[in-house]
Amino acid sequence: METTMRAVRHDRFGPPEVLEIERITVPRPGPGQVLVRVHAASVSGGETAIREGRLRRVMRSKPPRGIGVDFSGRVVGVGTGVSPEQVGREVWGLMPHMAFGSTAEYVAVPVGRVAPAPRGLDPIRAAALPATGTTVLTALVEKARLAEGERLLVRGASGGVGSAAVEVGRALGAHVTGLAGARNLDWVRELGAHEALDHRRTGPEDLGRFDVVLDVVGTRLESYRRLLGPGGRMLPLAMDTSRPLRSAAYVLWSAVAHRRQVLPFSNDPSPETLAELTRYVESGRLTPHVDEVFPMSRIRDAHHRMERGGVRGKLVVSMAEDAATG
Repeated sequence: METTMRAVRHDRFGPPEVLEIERITVPRPGPGQVLVRVHAASVSGGETAIREGRLRRVMRSKPPRGIGVDFSGRVVGVGTGVSPEQVGREVWGLMPHMAFGSTAEYVAVPVGRVAPAPRGLDPIRAAALPATGTTVLTALVEKARLAEGERLLVRGASGGVGSAAVEVGRALGAHVTGLAGARNLDWVRELGAHEALDHRRTGPEDLGRFDVVLDVVGTRLESYRRLLGPGGRMLPLAMDTSRPLRSAAYVLWSAVAHRRQVLPFSNDPSPETLAELTRYVESGRLTPHVDEVFPMSRIRDAHHRMERGGVRGKLVVSMAEDAATG
């Protein structure tokens, strides 16, 4: 097996141009870990803010560092305490909590961070869902306990987390309203939203009451919290990156002041949640949506594309240099 690999890293904060493809040593799987040959990894919306350094006071991490949270791939090695039968399995998974580095040719992760990839799902689409899908299942199923017939508002409904939330909300029998950009409204309806509204023309004052508000935008959180009816729950999954400390402080304060209403969390899914995500996909209740595919050599272009906004679902980075785009 190869002893070195390509990995995307950055040694300073800044624009996409700080991203470099470096050749580093292939990690060795430690006790309880598997070594995965990565087929593809996704680009998350929060990565651009992290790369720019806008969240450095909140996350308290510094370069040099890798990028990428979720991935699809094949197990090629195991550490002590892991069955050799894992070798050869096609899997999808996530980096350990608050760790990055899946945009690389190999990753070594705890065995509990991977699960068999859904049957019939190609590696590109499989890379689009582990982080966003487990975030949504944790939010709507485990935290909010969204019930049939309840009203769900998804703010940021066309992105990776938002689009998954629309589908899961519909699968759970909720009445789903999605806020998104004008050009994506028809697509959000196709995902299953009963209503799709232009976020530029629709403010909280234009909306009614909801049982659950899932927010992946991070601004005006107090205004959207006030839309909750009796027993309502809000899931603030993003922060205002222009004011990260103030945004984080509000979420922490509201979690105390409105502890039954505001349900913040940092996604750290259990193996059971990842396995449940596989079942959601195999049953057709949730579908990965890939807007565009980039080879690793065009990682800067992928981040520029994310920064322009309007992404439907996820952007995916393929480790193969002949990756199709568009």
